[in-house]
Amino acid sequence: MNKENASKLWKFIQEAGDYLVGQLPDHPNHPKGRNPYAHVAICVKSKFNASYKDIPDEQYDEVIKYIEFLKENPS
Repeated sequence: MNKENASKLWKFIQEAGDYLVGQLPDHPNHPKGRNPYAHVAICVKSKFNASYKDIPDEQYDEVIKYIEFLKENPS
């Protein structure tokens, strides 16, 4: 992904993380609560088999839609 898109995507991940604070279900590995920013980044990496920076620019809109899905479905 080009630098500009990667920067926009990271800001979108941060906004999604802000939105998800306190909404993620408890997890035994995270007794103090789950990190929503890491949750979004890990879900993106898992879905697209690449770090958000390494996803092709052609999939930018698809990644944005997936992050929106994560915000609507925090569990």
